[in-house]
Formats: sequence, C-alpha cells, structure tokens
Amino acid sequence: MGTIVGLLMLSPADAITNFADLSQKILMSETVAWVIVVCGLMGSLIVLFLRTGTAVAFSNMVAKRAKSRTSALLSTWFLGLVIFIDDYLNALAVSSSMKGLTDKHRVSREMLSYVVDSTAAPICILIPISTWAVFCSGVLESSGVAPAGEGMSLYISAIPYMLYAWIAAIMVPLVAMGKLPLLGSMKQAEARAANGEICIVEADCGHGAGSHGGEDPAALAGEYNPGMLGVWNFIVPMVSLLFFTWLYDINVLIGVFFAVVITVLLFGFQKLMPWNDLCDGVLDGIKLMIPALAIVIIAFMFKDVNDQLGLSEYVIEVVKPIMSPKLLPMITFITMGLLAFATGSFWGVFAIATPIIVPLAISVGTPIPLVLGALMSASAFGSHACFYSDSTVLAAQGSGCPVMSHALTQLPYVLIAAVLSTIGLTLLAL
Repeated sequence: MGTIVGLLMLSPADAITNFADLSQKILMSETVAWVIVVCGLMGSLIVLFLRTGTAVAFSNMVAKRAKSRTSALLSTWFLGLVIFIDDYLNALAVSSSMKGLTDKHRVSREMLSYVVDSTAAPICILIPISTWAVFCSGVLESSGVAPAGEGMSLYISAIPYMLYAWIAAIMVPLVAMGKLPLLGSMKQAEARAANGEICIVEADCGHGAGSHGGEDPAALAGEYNPGMLGVWNFIVPMVSLLFFTWLYDINVLIGVFFAVVITVLLFGFQKLMPWNDLCDGVLDGIKLMIPALAIVIIAFMFKDVNDQLGLSEYVIEVVKPIMSPKLLPMITFITMGLLAFATGSFWGVFAIATPIIVPLAISVGTPIPLVLGALMSASAFGSHACFYSDSTVLAAQGSGCPVMSHALTQLPYVLIAAVLSTIGLTLLAL
C-alpha cells in the first residue's frame, strides 16, 4: 500500500503502468537477484539440515553444555558473534541451528528471533571483513570521502563510534541473564513459552512464517538418522560456507553455492537420504523462503518509490539549518535512523547520505569518524527496527516466528538501544 500511494503521488494517471514497470525493474535488478539466490540456497541448507537430523544433532551437542534457558540464549548469542560475515547468513544460519535447543528450554520464538536479529546487522557492521564493511568502505571511496584504497581504514576508525551496534549486541546477554527485565509483549511471549506454548498460533508458526510450528524439531529428521557424524555434518557445510565466502572476497553467493553442493555430496555419499530426496530438499528449501522474499522484494519497490519522491534528500535539507558541531552526530543518527526505519533502505541511506553529511561535518569541524559512526549506527538501527527489513524478516523466518510478532516484541529493546546511542553520540561530540 505504501508503494501504491507513492506511485499515486508521483503520477496518478500512470500508477498502474508504473507499478508493473517497477515490479519488472526490481525483479531484474542485480541486487534483488542476488538476494533471491542467496536466500533460496540458504533455505535449501536449512531444509537439508532438518530432514537429515543434522540441525538436531548440532543442537543436542550444544544442549549438553547448555543446561538452562540462560545458557541456551547465551549460546545462541555467541554463535551469532561467530557468524559475522553477512547479516543474511547470520539470521538464517543461527536461527535454524539453535531453534531446537531453545525450544527444549522453553524459550519463545520471539525471544530467539530477538537474539538472532540483534547479532545480525549490529555485529556485521562492527567486523571489518563483513559484507557491510566491504560495501560501506566502497561507498566512502566512490563518494570521494576517502582516497582509493583508504576506505577500509576510515571505516575501521569509525567502529568505536558505532554505538547502536555495540549497545544492541551487549544488551542481549543482559536480557538473557535477567539483568534487563522482560518488557511489553516479550514478557507475554516468554510467559506463554514457559507453559509449553512456544508459538502464538500453530497456523502462524507454520505456513505463515515458513517454519514447522510447535513440533519437536527432532521429529523433522523423519526416517533418516545422522548417527555419530551428525555434528560434523553440520560443521563441515557451515565451515565451507564461511571459507568460500571469505576466499572469494566476502561473496556470500559463492559461499552458499559451494556449501549446498558440498552438503548434497556429503549427505548423498553417506546415504543419509536418497539422491532424488536431496534434490527435492534443495527445491523445497527455495520454496520455503518465498514468503520472506516476497516481503523483501516489495520493500525494494518501496525504497525505489521513496527515492523517486526524493525523501532522503528532502529530510537532509530540512535538518541542515540546525546542524552544528555538537549536534551533528546526534541529528545524523536520529534523522538517518528514522529514514532507514521508514524506507527499509540501509545501504541506500548510507550511500545517499555519506556524500552530503561528511562534507557538512568537515565544514562545521565535527570529527569524520564520529559522524560516520553515527551514520552506521543509523543504518544498523533501521535494519534492526524496521518491521519489513530483510534481517527482521529473515530472523523471524528462520526462528519460526510471525514477522510482526518478532518486530513488536523486540521494539522496546531496540528503542532503549537507540536512546542510549543518542545520548552517547551527543556526549562524544561535546
């Protein structure tokens, strides 16, 4: 509806034609094609892990060390810190591998998806060998902010000032250990899970969210038994995923392609499943991701319409008169964070705002690393908070939680991190 309203504002008479043209344009774009293939193949990995009992074997291994709800959540958080290369990879891999363990300890799917989402984009921007870092350092060079070859150095100098990412990641163990109380609808979700109701409604946790409802994940292994090799059958594909992603210059598409091929061969030669069932699993995994991909594709259309309307440039021009050395980081975080939240565009907001905000910082004398930290914090906040962002949708998808339930239950914690970040950026600029 937001996309349609935007098209009506641009040209009421041509809205229908423009909607069709925009749909075709987005589906033909290189970025969306990349998202579809990467997420589809990640879905293939998830289904293969579930149907062979591999995910269950890994969860059982971790469960031997995680003896309580708290340790289960901390284990999930730690795994999220380890898989830092890409927020898509993080959201899907961590949620699918830890769902069985958290179900066992009666952790709500909403809490699981909050922990997963909080270690997706926030962690990826803090690690300089992630897809976020590679993209943003490239933007710094292409926009003239950093000389050729110096973009990553400038990016690294801004990492200490990416306050939202630091705070969001640190809050997770505090919530897990009860140092921060359960708030809002998260409290209700955890109370429900304590009574054995892991999901809100079975229909919501089944087809609607692309998960397997409230079933015991162990039952999904069916007739196939991973045996003693189950844990290694999880570790080898995941290590190959990380290795090939790193080997090909942080290219997640190549990494996940190799991981699926290796997984099929590994499971096939062990005779965990017949070869035709393995191929069916790959296709079923792609189908599993269709609801999430539909939301992401529409979000790209929404971003394009907002770009045509000139929303980002308009907001920046409005706030320019109140910019000052002491207020610039705080105003940058608030305005760009709200833009990212409203439009679902995070890399786009960074790319548009950088060549405008950085010269402004130079003119008023604000340190560039501090302003870039505020801008990256805004992107991380938008990715974390937006109800239809890719990481929000994928974290909910992988955790078996309805998207809106996940977005609303984590919102109080997101806002707390945002307020603390605003205060921190203001103090750092004094």
